[in-house]
Amino acid sequence: MLSTDITVLKQVHQWLAEGYSVWLTTVLKTYGSSPRQPGAMCAIRDDGALIGSVSGGCIEDDLRSKALEGLLPNDEIVFLTYGESLNDRDRFRLPCGGSLRLSVEKVTQPDWPLKILEAIEQRKQVKRRLQLNNRQSIVEPANNADKIVEEYSDEISFVYGPRARLLLIGAGETSSYLAKMASALDYQVYIAEPREEMQLTWRAEDGELLAMMPDDAVVKLQPDQNTSIITLTHDPKLDDMALLEALKSDAFYIGALGSLRTNAKRRERLALFDLTASQIARLHGPVGLNIGSKTPAEIAVSILAELIDLKHIYNKQQSNPATMRVVSNG
Repeated sequence: MLSTDITVLKQVHQWLAEGYSVWLTTVLKTYGSSPRQPGAMCAIRDDGALIGSVSGGCIEDDLRSKALEGLLPNDEIVFLTYGESLNDRDRFRLPCGGSLRLSVEKVTQPDWPLKILEAIEQRKQVKRRLQLNNRQSIVEPANNADKIVEEYSDEISFVYGPRARLLLIGAGETSSYLAKMASALDYQVYIAEPREEMQLTWRAEDGELLAMMPDDAVVKLQPDQNTSIITLTHDPKLDDMALLEALKSDAFYIGALGSLRTNAKRRERLALFDLTASQIARLHGPVGLNIGSKTPAEIAVSILAELIDLKHIYNKQQSNPATMRVVSNG
């Protein structure tokens, strides 16, 4: 879940506490090109104040106008489709061939946004079942088979989860580039660095520094399916310490910097410990897409490119749970 969508839920809760009428708009489905994916949200206040986004801006302007004109629903859930015609796409500046379907609901229960936010704070994934007949929301635990958004005849279900995290092992130059780029992609970045001389040069704004041994950092974060871990120290002792814990965790992605030869030796070392062959197979090494990267910045780009690629593959699998698999190197 993106930090912008978490902010939307926080603002909904605050606006309700302040006595405003609030409507929540959620992307249910997209067709063709779309700047936001299913599950993206924006909230509109009765005075036209708006937070979040479901498009590039023009649809938000239309929703704001509807709020000011009193045209948003009070007693029902409304479904809107934008971009069905060429004229519609031109008017709302949607990408070529793109259209999207939205739900608009007046938020009358102040408790469900808070329940979701509390679950996200604990890095739990939850599902909200919005009942169409009475507009009541039921929040319950989600499972991996649940889609981000799913429509039924009597309800819509929405899945909410914690932000993506990226744990980097080693505070070197590649880590610095990678942290900056990952932050721009909405990752919550952590850097595990036990070496004092390396800690001194790390900039706090690039990510939270964990001044501890790599294996301790992995244990501290308790990696989940929204966590990626990458070793970058060039020190086999430090990198292997992190990998021994990471490969036994629920982390979405685990990668190690180094050549094919270096990673082959790394796998031989890991096999000497209490790791199964399937656990070792989860390791992506050499880390990143093979784009001929040489410089630290280029290596960072290749790593993020692979993360983006695997994330989109995972999202497609999630839309069809029967095809889902664990992300591994192979």
